[in-house]
This record gives sequence, structure tokens and C-alpha cells, in this order.
Amino acid sequence: MSYFKKDPLEYNQGVLFPSNVFDLLSKEHECYIYEDLINQLDTTEVEKNYSVKGQHAYHPRLILGILIYAYSHGMFSSREIEKKCHEDLGFMYICHMSCPNFRVLSDFRKDNYEFFKLSFKQTVLLAKGAGMLNLGHVSLDGSKFAADTSKHKAMSYKRMHELESRLAEEIEELVRKADKCDNEEDEEHGELSGYELSEDLKIKEKRLEKIRDAKKALEQRESELNPGKEIDDKKQISFADKEAMMMGKKGSFDYCYNGQISVDKSNQIIVGEHLSRNSNDKREVAPALEEIKSTTGELPQKMSLDNGYMSGDNLEDLSETGIDVYMATGKGERDNNIYEEGKGKFKKSNFNYDVASDTFQCPAGKTLKLKSQTQDGKKIYQADHDVCSDCAFRDKCCKSKKGEARRIQTDAKEPLRQAMKDKMSRETSKEIYKKRKAIVEPVFGQIKNGGFRRFHLRGYKKARGEFSLVCTVHNIKKIVKAMLKGVVCLEAGKLVKNGC
Repeated sequence: MSYFKKDPLEYNQGVLFPSNVFDLLSKEHECYIYEDLINQLDTTEVEKNYSVKGQHAYHPRLILGILIYAYSHGMFSSREIEKKCHEDLGFMYICHMSCPNFRVLSDFRKDNYEFFKLSFKQTVLLAKGAGMLNLGHVSLDGSKFAADTSKHKAMSYKRMHELESRLAEEIEELVRKADKCDNEEDEEHGELSGYELSEDLKIKEKRLEKIRDAKKALEQRESELNPGKEIDDKKQISFADKEAMMMGKKGSFDYCYNGQISVDKSNQIIVGEHLSRNSNDKREVAPALEEIKSTTGELPQKMSLDNGYMSGDNLEDLSETGIDVYMATGKGERDNNIYEEGKGKFKKSNFNYDVASDTFQCPAGKTLKLKSQTQDGKKIYQADHDVCSDCAFRDKCCKSKKGEARRIQTDAKEPLRQAMKDKMSRETSKEIYKKRKAIVEPVFGQIKNGGFRRFHLRGYKKARGEFSLVCTVHNIKKIVKAMLKGVVCLEAGKLVKNGC
């Protein structure tokens, strides 16, 4: 006698009336919600790229839906996505039981990088229409994502110069030898055919061409990022992704792009995103504000930003908008304990600027007067030598190896920095700024913990498109979560606050 359940009849034999395979999924399965939301996205813009001639293509919305669903489940390889579409019921539902070949998925992702920006904007408008954002408080932050290349497949500008010259000489020598071979007797080659030289020549010419292309790309990149400046010999470029930049900190550097997101406090919806090639955030406010305005049609009431954005350019851009801004002027608690032992050197943020007298005051209460000013607006302030030499904080303050008095370098935008410093010294400002960590930083954590830590496309434009897709997926996931909780719902084909 058996004490175990037997397999159902359907396991070993067919049924007279076959059931819908998706009946095996629970009615609350998230794939149904994803499908409803994907159908809300307008793909008209990308449909214009298709022709009625030839074989019928997969609908762009179908491919977009597959990519969104795959990215939301931490799957980025087009081959793995195709495999999932044949094995997983959720994926099978999203692809309508008609999964494109992995090449189709890969090519769509590479060719439609501009369309992903439109998809992102649509998700923001969907969330806005459902009351999931109000732009009362938006936080901006950036994070590095590795490019699809390796720092081991790169070369410095100096090294390219050296190799270019050496390879050119070697090629010239090989050409000379080849010409000599044509005119000399066979005994010079012995048993060799003479083709060995031409093969070696071909390899060196190919390598020289690759180096020259990379060198040209580096020169073009630097002329765009640092116009008018001489290229440093230490500047490097990757052969795989020539537009990625070396970024990092604390001794860990790699080729990356700097992903910037503006997140609304209400439900952590990303309301603006852009990809930067700058290693720091000192020039990222202007493009961030432009993205928010372009996406939502308005600017936020409040914005909070960390110390990485503390620059004259950023403060000037923000001052022209009327936004209530809260920006960290120092590195947090470390700057509040400047008199304690082992807390490092005094930073510029430890010095107070007086607008009326145009002077700085050091932590010891001494004055740094204007010493020089350049035509481009840079100003240098310095204390008296005797004052610094007798100061008890000299070891923590003076950085000069020659024993010179402490100097501070700034520009005409210093009053903006001081105004922000004064604002952030208030307890009310500190309380508002504290919310920044809970608004924007968890979003990067959710993105990276979801599996996206590096780009899968090469080149700035394509990486920018993939970052828009990642932000699109994040917003979709937030909306899906809200729908599962019953906060919002689809009513007459439109996403609205739950009143149904």
C-alpha cells in the first residue's frame, strides 16, 4: 500500500480541452501588472524606424516590455533573456509566447538608445498622473557604474606617442626588408617562403592603426572636456570603450560613467536622470535641472545635495531658479571636530569668508587677505607669515613644504558658498538635509542590488540609453509595488490613485 500521492492524470496524458498555460500563474502575479503598465507606454516614435516592406518585425512595445521585465529581474544578457522567455511563464506572458532571437533583443537595445529616454519620461508622467510624486523635495546624487571595458585594455597618451613612433620605424624597416627580398636570391631565405615578413608587417600595421585611432579619440575627448588645455601624458583611454573615463577613489580606479539621478521624496520616483563623463559632480546641477524641467514641466520646491556638488558653478545655477536649496558645505562630522587630534588638515570649509572686507578668517581667528587675482576670476588669499609660524594649529593648517603661510584659493562666487554655509549652520536646515540620505541613496542601492553595476553597451550614447532604461525600470518597479499595495490602479486604461 502506497502512502504517497500519485501524479495527476494530466502529467502523463493530454486533456480533451487544453487549458490556458497562464492559468498556472496566480492571479496576483506581477507579470500581469507589468504587461498593463508596458501597454501604457507610447512607442510611436520608434515605430517610425520600421518599414512595411520585407518580413514583419516584432512590435517595439513587445521588445521594450521584455527588456523592462528582464532588467527588473536582474537579467541583462540577451541570450539569457531569450532562454528565460522559453522557460519562465512570467517571461512567456510578457513576450506573448513569441520571444525574439537574442540578436533582435541586443540590436534593439543598441540601436534605440534615444528612445529609452522617452520611455523614462513616460514613466515619470505615469507616476505624476497617479499622484505618486509632487516635487516638494527632490534629492540629486551621482554614482559610478563600470563601463563595458577593462583598465587593462588601455594606454596612456605618453605610451601611445612612444609606440606610434616605434611601430612606424619597425614598419618602415619591414618594408625595406620586403623590397630587398624581392631583389635577392632565394638562398637568402633558405627554406622560408618570404611571406613571413609580409604577415609581420600586416600585424604591425594593424596595431599602429589601432593606436592612432585611440590617440585621435583621446585628443578629441580632451578637447571637448578641457578645451584649450594641453593633454597630460598620464591621460589614458580604453581601446574597447574610448568614451569611458577613468574614475574612482581610495586607490580603486576603473573605466566608468557617472550616473546622475534626481529623486522625489514622495515615493522615490526618479524625476530626472543623465549620464556624465565627469569624475566629480561639480558641473552636474545644470543638466540635472534641465532634465527635471524637461521631464516634469516644472522645477522642485526644495533640493538637497551632498558636498560633492559644492562648487561655484552649481550654486550659481541653483541661485537663478528660486529653488530652496540645502547643500552640504563640509564633509559632515569630521568638520565639526577640527580642534581634536587626529582629525586631519583644516579644509577650506573650516575658514569663514567675510563679504564686506573680502577676507577669510581661519579657525584660530586670524585674517587671510587678498594676495592676487587672475583675469579668469581666481583669487588667492594668504595669512601673514609671522602669524602662521607662531600658531598652535600650524601642523593642522599649513600645507606648504616651504613653510609658507596658509593660502586659500577661490573665485568671484565665494559669496554664494558663504551664504550656503551660513544657511546650513541652522538647525532647521540640518533637519531638512538629513532627509537626503533616505531619499536618493536607497535608490542607487536598489539599482545596484538588483544586479546593475556595469554597462553592457559600449560608447557614451549607448551607455546613456541603457542608463535611461535602468531608470525606466526603477520607476516601473515602484509603480508595480504601489499597484500591488492598492495605492494606485488602472481605471479606464489610465493609471490613477486608487478609487476603484
